[in-house]
Amino acid sequence: MTTVVLFVLLFVCMILGMPVAIALGLSSVVTILFFSNDSLASIALKLMEAVSVHYTLLAIPFFILSSAFLSTGGVARRLIRFAIAVVGHIRGGFAMASVLACMLFAAVSGSSPATVAAIGSIAIVGMVKSGYPQSFAAGVICNAGTLGILIPPSIVMLVYAAATEVSAARMFMAGFIPGIMLGCMLMLAIYVAAVIKKLPAQEWAGFREVFASGFSASGGILLIVIVLGSIYGGVASPTEAAAISAVYAYGVAVMGYRDIGPLKGVPWRQADESAIRQVSRNLLQMAWAVPRSVTDAEVRRVVMDGAKVSIMLLFIIANAMLFAHVLTTERIPHAIAAVITGWGLPAWGFLIVVNILLLIAGNFMEPSAILLIMAPILFPIAVQLGIDPIHLGIIMVVNMEIGMITPPVGLNLFVTAGITGQTILWVIKAAFPWLTVLLVFLVIITYVPDISLFLPEYIDRLKGYK
Repeated sequence: MTTVVLFVLLFVCMILGMPVAIALGLSSVVTILFFSNDSLASIALKLMEAVSVHYTLLAIPFFILSSAFLSTGGVARRLIRFAIAVVGHIRGGFAMASVLACMLFAAVSGSSPATVAAIGSIAIVGMVKSGYPQSFAAGVICNAGTLGILIPPSIVMLVYAAATEVSAARMFMAGFIPGIMLGCMLMLAIYVAAVIKKLPAQEWAGFREVFASGFSASGGILLIVIVLGSIYGGVASPTEAAAISAVYAYGVAVMGYRDIGPLKGVPWRQADESAIRQVSRNLLQMAWAVPRSVTDAEVRRVVMDGAKVSIMLLFIIANAMLFAHVLTTERIPHAIAAVITGWGLPAWGFLIVVNILLLIAGNFMEPSAILLIMAPILFPIAVQLGIDPIHLGIIMVVNMEIGMITPPVGLNLFVTAGITGQTILWVIKAAFPWLTVLLVFLVIITYVPDISLFLPEYIDRLKGYK
């Protein structure tokens, strides 16, 4: 009875148009008050625990702030220039370069909508000017932007790690090879489409441009090495690496590229002492978590935007964890696990059920909320069937990728529509042909676990040798 009430309340709230976070929290509170033996104090305790106890979740605001600085600091423009220099001379090369730029930006942002916004705002216009149909350009960017949550560091992976208490570092390792593989699959599909449609190729820029653009983009590329190298090398935890990335992104955007902030457009040799002092003052004020006191208007706006996104996401996570708490206390996952195992499904049959459930949920809910609701239910069943928790996590993340480009709640669709000025229906039609690549990739990832598990197991063996 409690299970029925909980899920009926959730779906009724969502049908009425209530925000997902409020729907999760309200359905949980009503269930605890009227249909559960749990205490009222557990509501406050669980909400506080969601945002204060889970150390892994502290990485989310830092990665969001890092992404905000890199999105406005000219990093995307330099990454696109580098990608065009590398692959632009191939037929369909501009589109391939856009995918490569998405892969690089994904490795410094951890967010799918941020990747679409940063790369798409430059690449879509550039592709159209180079002779690509706008629908082709929009579809490529909308799908390639999903790499933002698959290539580490990924905010969605951090949420899964917090929900299941698996290692966030191992999740990051597991997403590296699948992320590169999906990017290569999209590039291959672009090449085939470009040959059929006879799309243009850029002139070979030469090795000098490759090295020059690579040096120009090195500020962003180096962040990949710092974050992933520190995590994989055991130097820092994901949360510590996220904090480092936020400070580094500020330094790159404000002091390195100088696209925003007090030194905007000013060569270092012409920078006066007061501007340099203001840069340091801004950094100290951000460290003390007082964004309204940041003296520079542009930097303050970026910090405030990052804070708003962080608060929104953490509010969703807190309410989703309260919902998961109700599931756990009422032993709903155990009951569902008993039913599914009673069906006698083999592991491959269970994974089909998982993909169907997640693909449906991805149409209506935000990825973090889906993971926090579904992971506690699916995790124990997967373990019982011998499915590796890390492998399950990558399967869930790939499903969340597909959810980012499926209506009615696909965030990438709305971001792409805002960039192109077209309707959501137009963007859906543009993105749909490329969705087949992601679906094929999902099948491969689901039934070839070695793709996800090779790197974390290999690194574990290396550590064992030491």
